[in-house]
Amino acid sequence: MRPSIDGDEVVSVRLVSEGRSGRTRVRQGDRGIATHSNEVRYRNGMKLTDDTQAGTNFIRAYDAGAILVGERALHTNCIVTADQIIEWPVRTIGALTLADLEPIIALEPEIVILGSGATQEFPDASILGAVLSRGIGCEVMNTGAACRTYNVLVAEDRRVAAALIL
Repeated sequence: MRPSIDGDEVVSVRLVSEGRSGRTRVRQGDRGIATHSNEVRYRNGMKLTDDTQAGTNFIRAYDAGAILVGERALHTNCIVTADQIIEWPVRTIGALTLADLEPIIALEPEIVILGSGATQEFPDASILGAVLSRGIGCEVMNTGAACRTYNVLVAEDRRVAAALIL
C-alpha cells in the first residue's frame, strides 16, 4: 500500500531538466502530474513574473552599471515603483541620510526594498528605524536580489518601492 496525504494516493515522480534529475512525491492527479507517466519535464528559464501588465514598471535586467526597467536603461541610482521611476542622488549605503529617504516615504509604500549595490550593506540603524517607525516595512539586500524581490512584489500588486544603488 502506498502512503497517502489526506487520503490521496502519493506517488514518486522523477523530475528531469537538462541532464539533472531529482525525485519528489506528489499526490496522484495533482495538475495531471503522474497520472500517465512517472516522469515530469520542466524547462529552464521559466517566467516567474508577468511583466506584461500594462503600465507597470518591471525590472528586466540589472548589472553593475545599469538597470533596465521595461525598455528604459537607467545608469544612475534610482527609486522604482509600479508607476514611477525617480533618480536618486545617493552615492553609497553608508552615506544614506534621513533626507534621502523623504522621496521614498512620500510615495507611501507598504514596503521599501533597499538595494545596497553589489554586496549587502546595511545603513545606520537610525535610518531603518525612521522607515519602520512610519509603519513601512524595509528590507535591505544586494541590488540584484532587490530587483528580483521588487518584481515579485509588484506582480502581486503590492505597494512597493525599490531604492536601488548601482
